[in-house]
Amino acid sequence: MKSRLPRLGSLLAFFALAGCAVPHGPADQANASPMRTQGALANAASAPLGYDALGKPTAADSKASLADAKPLEAGPDVSDFHQSGRASWYGMKFHGRKTASGERYDMNALTAAHKTLPLASYVRVTNTTNNKSVVVKINDRGPYVRGRIIDVSYAAARLLGLRKAGTASVKIEGLSQQEAKTEQAEMLADNSLNK
Repeated sequence: MKSRLPRLGSLLAFFALAGCAVPHGPADQANASPMRTQGALANAASAPLGYDALGKPTAADSKASLADAKPLEAGPDVSDFHQSGRASWYGMKFHGRKTASGERYDMNALTAAHKTLPLASYVRVTNTTNNKSVVVKINDRGPYVRGRIIDVSYAAARLLGLRKAGTASVKIEGLSQQEAKTEQAEMLADNSLNK
């Protein structure tokens, strides 16, 4: 009986102190004015042009629409990047999973994973054994296997001729956005002529 008495006293003390920590009820909050902080006022002063402090479009910007928006064309220019090493590919196991860029991995798209290149940059990957090359978009991080410099998608591996072997010695050359668009258009034209 003696051992239960200190436990019961500790439990009562806990509940008594916990009751003191309860915030005031809704009746007290109904009569209070909204809270203003220095941080909120500073953020309101630095709101983007075309929006008021509450985030609503201003009258000058109300005529603009998303239909008038121009697409984002500028991406990272990695045209001075060159690297040689071993490449591997990844496919069905990762199909549909989110990549580091936030988009879903599509094993049938011409994409790749690289450890350091900026996401959304484009590179030309050339298989040094057969000189086949493909332009891919970097949209993921990896590879996580020692000795490999790039993981290409299943579609890119098929075009490079490394699907059956699994790995191959490759050369990576960085491209500007304009170079990538031009090379992809040429590649699509070549593929449509070969069918």
